[in-house]
Amino acid sequence: MHAVILAGGKGTRLRPYTTRVPKPLVPIGETYSILEIVLHQLQSHGFTSVTLAVGHMGHLIRAFVGDGSRYGLTVEYTDEETPLGTIGPVLNVLDSLPEHFLVMNGDVLTNLNYGTFLQRHVQNTRPVTVATYNREIKSEFGVLDINDVGNQIIGFREKPTVHFQVSMGVYAVSRESLRDYTPGQVLGFDTLMLDLLAAQNFPGSDLFDGYWLDIGRPEDYDMANAQWEEMSAILLPHLISRAAD
Repeated sequence: MHAVILAGGKGTRLRPYTTRVPKPLVPIGETYSILEIVLHQLQSHGFTSVTLAVGHMGHLIRAFVGDGSRYGLTVEYTDEETPLGTIGPVLNVLDSLPEHFLVMNGDVLTNLNYGTFLQRHVQNTRPVTVATYNREIKSEFGVLDINDVGNQIIGFREKPTVHFQVSMGVYAVSRESLRDYTPGQVLGFDTLMLDLLAAQNFPGSDLFDGYWLDIGRPEDYDMANAQWEEMSAILLPHLISRAAD
């Protein structure tokens, strides 16, 4: 099994932590970087090879990860000279990828079993399967439903809670779903989704109810560190139990 990890962003929302270090290399709990956690997880879930899509401060990631042998993986690299979006970097290495593969952001902490997730994708007929997570937003205000024709209030909800599913930044992709795109072009996840929907080639959703934290902002990073003592055994059970022995 193969994974493409997107690690080329500048991490501007996470400054000042990313002023001198690329976001995937910021440490969690003073033990492992985010990227190390992901690599160890992939190996434990049955993956054997990884492509790291690097850009901003990519030389530091190359120096840190190397060929991946210390993680039990074979790691290769693809460089973004200019930002190509979420899916764009994948197009440059598409011919070297297996028929089905994982694409994921390099700043995600989750105990999702990546191997099982990819296997479920292989078993269905979807072009792309998105790992999804339940979220909710509670309004601070009473919400009015307005009839635009007569400006009449036809409904009222006192501080309602809206439930929805969000992308976890983890995708299982079938290679053929990307064949119509040109290597080197900018291609975001949003564009890919809209193109698939327009073609009625509907992506799949795989809802996850475990631990998930997208480290995009300083407060997310602070939360990850605060939770590390509790979550380390859940995120890296094979390593933490070995260290305890």
